[in-house]
Amino acid sequence: MSRLLLRPNIRRCIGSQIRMASDQLGELGKGAGKGGGGGGSVREAGGAFGKREVAEEERYFRQKEKEQMEALRKHHAEEIEHHKKEIERLQREIDRHKGKIRKLKHDD
Repeated sequence: MSRLLLRPNIRRCIGSQIRMASDQLGELGKGAGKGGGGGGSVREAGGAFGKREVAEEERYFRQKEKEQMEALRKHHAEEIEHHKKEIERLQREIDRHKGKIRKLKHDD
């Protein structure tokens, strides 16, 4: 019961923290944010170079995320292939054991 009452409070707390953090950023590339750290001298200066820096960072992280997703897809495809081979191997074992059972019944 207490878990059910706690969850909405946690959601509200986390939601308000996210909103406060986003308010502190200001507009990316427009100089230092309201919250203290500016993210480097180029971004602190603002202007075209600051905006360019933000764009470069965004591009870098999108590329990294794309590479990670591709690696994850490849990993899952390899896992699927491995499991298919394992299923085939186990099916051959089942067939072999069924053959032994038939042979034992035939010998009786």
